[in-house]
Amino acid sequence: MARLNLLEETRFEKLPVTVYPNPEIASIAVAHRIASLIKNKQQKGESAVLGLATGSTPHRVYVELIRMHKEEGLSFQNVITFNLDEYYPMQPDAEQSYVSFMYNTFFDHIDIDKNNVHIPDGTISKNEIHGYCLEYERKISALGGLDLQLLGIGRTGHIGFNEPGSAPNSGTRLVTLDDLTRRDASRNFGGKENVPTKAITMGVGTIFKAKEIILMAWNSTKADIVKKAVEGPITAEVPATYLQLSDNVEFVLDTESSSALTRFDTPWLTNDCEWNEKTIKKAVIWLAKTLKKPILKLTEEDYNNNGMAQLATEKGPVYNINIQIFNLIQHTITGWPGGKPNADDSQRPERAEPAQKRSIIFSPHPDDDVISMGGTFIRLCDQGHDVHVAYQTSGNTAVWGDDTLRFIEFARDFSKSMDLDTSVLEKVYADTRDFLKTKKPNQTDIKEILMVNELIRKGEATAGARFAGLPDKNIHFQNLPFYDRAKYAKNVSVEDDILQTMEFLQQIKPHQIFAAGDFADPHGTHKVCFNIIREALIRLRKTESWIKDCWIWLYRGAWHEFEIHEIEMAVPLSPAEAIRKRNAIFKHQSQKDTPVFPGDDSREFWVRAEQRTTETARIYDELGLAEYEAIEAFIRWKFDDEVAG
Repeated sequence: MARLNLLEETRFEKLPVTVYPNPEIASIAVAHRIASLIKNKQQKGESAVLGLATGSTPHRVYVELIRMHKEEGLSFQNVITFNLDEYYPMQPDAEQSYVSFMYNTFFDHIDIDKNNVHIPDGTISKNEIHGYCLEYERKISALGGLDLQLLGIGRTGHIGFNEPGSAPNSGTRLVTLDDLTRRDASRNFGGKENVPTKAITMGVGTIFKAKEIILMAWNSTKADIVKKAVEGPITAEVPATYLQLSDNVEFVLDTESSSALTRFDTPWLTNDCEWNEKTIKKAVIWLAKTLKKPILKLTEEDYNNNGMAQLATEKGPVYNINIQIFNLIQHTITGWPGGKPNADDSQRPERAEPAQKRSIIFSPHPDDDVISMGGTFIRLCDQGHDVHVAYQTSGNTAVWGDDTLRFIEFARDFSKSMDLDTSVLEKVYADTRDFLKTKKPNQTDIKEILMVNELIRKGEATAGARFAGLPDKNIHFQNLPFYDRAKYAKNVSVEDDILQTMEFLQQIKPHQIFAAGDFADPHGTHKVCFNIIREALIRLRKTESWIKDCWIWLYRGAWHEFEIHEIEMAVPLSPAEAIRKRNAIFKHQSQKDTPVFPGDDSREFWVRAEQRTTETARIYDELGLAEYEAIEAFIRWKFDDEVAG
């Protein structure tokens, strides 16, 4: 198993950390450690007592253990399990219950004795909870404690459901869930209002007694809390910091969740740093932002006093470093996102030729294009490029029910005014009203609602693209099949989505592709959509010559923004262009005010877009660059980088 910096310790990290390239490799490694424990116990005729976690973090571990059971004969007959927690109240057969999760994901696929499975009971009465929790503890103690405890970590720093304020010696008990925890769970419940406010959880003290503790965390959304847990002071405000007191704990991370750790984020503060253009750029920008000084005003004293003396010595004088980095950032700025014709492009992010490019903007949802790069979209059209937009999914789950009814009512009333037969519409209207009255949280809409919602979002996307300057023939609705299949199944194939995307790319043969690189999308659609594009391009590269001259740019905006040191193309917007972008976003009326899926950000999408691009412009200004109203940022995805990765 490939591991990064396995034994490296820094003065910042207060407990052992192992970093793997990705969650798959990390999960397989953890699964094999569990399997080794089970086998060793079997050889001794003993039981293996496991503390288990739920959610997406341990899912791949369970998948690998199931594979080992089916293909390698790993038996779980000697395994006794105790789950960390359960929502309260919660019926065990509910879709959101951890009982359902554990059986559907793991227990139903192995040979474990179901009498050896223990999961907190979300149905017991409140006056029985105290005694029930004491008995849960007693069962664990009677078995000699947990041999191994698997943990995830919440963005509040909770382990199990031990939220901020939990005591280090706490036992199994009923707790109140933090608002952020409930927001993070809202997708599974069809809204935060449907998430239980309480849960039964194993306590910090119980977890701490385990002979071995493995805490796992994946993706960049966990990076900040991982840093606090690993490097921060021990505090009840971040319960995971209590693990710093254990001699039996290890954090198992992927590269994204570990990215905020000092040794990766600001390595010049830890040990000797390997200086290259990328590291130097990041370090100088970090220094300028830390000291709130323009890059060209940084001094040798600034470098020496802030952990960058090595850089000053090896690559100095520092003023030359400052000029080098200033020029690198300056060269990212362009008003010509399709390349400036008849101009020297050696210092520009895009090529000058061909002067008129065929560009495809891939939009995962019907509004990501204008929200994330609406100004650049408009600029490409204004500058005469052959721009196409491809809406990858219908977005038909993200429309409020009253909007759906309103459009059906309009169609019905219009038909009446034209003396047309409205019997079908009357039935659709009645069925829709009846369904919405009794709709359960997270229940998939009936096909009539999905169809109407798709038409609503299609109309809005068409209006937005037309406003940006596209003719109708350049507006494409892919409606990739995975999106609807995912409503009914968790693991879906995307092979037909890839083939459809390959066919579309062969039809256009673009010089430029813009794709969503904002993988913080809480629903995962952006990542799936990008993976489809990536696989289509990789396959086409083997046979299509045009693809060698096709550049792929990634945009963000709906959820996160690129860091300044990452940006490779920065497209500035004037005040008038920022208003045009806002008006393009306003065409998506169903997403206005309060969208159905706002994520962990209460701001409207147009407000997020404006504030993020304004913030990027502000940072450029503070670094000493020109002052703009707003800047849309892009990074370039390269095939060689993919192969190297």
